[in-house]
Amino acid sequence: MKISEIRDILKAEVLVGQEQLDQSVVGGGGADLMADVLSAVAKGAVLLTGLTTEQVLRTAKVAGVAVVVFVRGKRPDEPVLDLARSYDMPVMLTRYSLFVASGRLYMNGLRGLDGSW
Repeated sequence: MKISEIRDILKAEVLVGQEQLDQSVVGGGGADLMADVLSAVAKGAVLLTGLTTEQVLRTAKVAGVAVVVFVRGKRPDEPVLDLARSYDMPVMLTRYSLFVASGRLYMNGLRGLDGSW
């Protein structure tokens, strides 16, 4: 699934990485505990999260996440977006909850990576 499709399915606002919308993701998951992100195989995935800290992006970078989507309309501060730009990592914002956003992506064909997300 392309990042542009994720944007459309989640009615998301692209905060960083507009030029990367043609990039594909291999699966997805949702987590607010960054240890859960690190314990899953997340390379090339979309990460849905309600946390808007710099630590989310640092963890996503280490895990190889392709795109981060902040849920529940939670907008990160500018330093978080600056970090995303420095990592060249697309970041989006959706008004959907983590549960609903995950369900919408699943219903449209995106699958979890290992079943634990």
